[in-house]
Amino acid sequence: MDKQIYFFRNITIALIFLITTKGGYAQTYDDDFKPYSGQGGKDVVWVPTPQELVDTMLDMANVTSADYVIDLGSGDGRLVITAAKRGAKAMGIEYNPNMVALAKRAAKEEGVSARTNFINADLFESDFSDATVLTLFLLSSINLKLRPTILDMKPGTRVVSNTFDMDDWKPDQTKQISESSSNWDLAHLWIVPAKVDGTWKLANGHVFFVQEFQNITGTINFGNKDMILTGKLEGNKITFVADGREYTGTVSGDTISGIRSKGGTWKAIR
Repeated sequence: MDKQIYFFRNITIALIFLITTKGGYAQTYDDDFKPYSGQGGKDVVWVPTPQELVDTMLDMANVTSADYVIDLGSGDGRLVITAAKRGAKAMGIEYNPNMVALAKRAAKEEGVSARTNFINADLFESDFSDATVLTLFLLSSINLKLRPTILDMKPGTRVVSNTFDMDDWKPDQTKQISESSSNWDLAHLWIVPAKVDGTWKLANGHVFFVQEFQNITGTINFGNKDMILTGKLEGNKITFVADGREYTGTVSGDTISGIRSKGGTWKAIR
């Protein structure tokens, strides 16, 4: 009987722990908590992003009220709050519960609680696939670990990073704040490209794409004549040049439809 009581007592304690946590992290925090630049974290130390760079990052991503912005490692919430002030829905994922509580208080003070959410979670165990804009202030090594997941996001998703890159996935745009007094004055933008690598059938031939992130090379064949192509993807928009003609189109699943310069349309099916 004593063993049964001991067993059920421990089960009860375990259930209480699970109920009072979210995503496996205790939701306890210190009301007197004050963050400081350089404080330790799970994956990176926390350093505040200068507000000017926050604005630049959101400008580069063309954030509007139609967007859902997710900030990985959201810290004190300033980027999420700024996005919400632009009318966007925004969420921050942050490992430190004290920072989460601080960000929630700040969002309430700024009057954007209805458009913001902050969760205490590990970014590597979180689902951010619904974001239309993803923002980062992590190390390049962490960006690289996240890169496969980011590349599987919906084509056209805008990804903006404070300072740190993604190795050989070169950004579509880089901007540096001029005359900044901060070491953090650089932002990179990537647009998640559609996946077109491989052979596609044309009405009277085929097109073969070799894709390296947003850049494409390959050949297009009409009537047994192979012509070299070079081009680029911007989300689901594709543009390439072959034999002096420019081809533009839209990738929609296993179909690409578009027009070509000097007249005519084209359609490719995977």
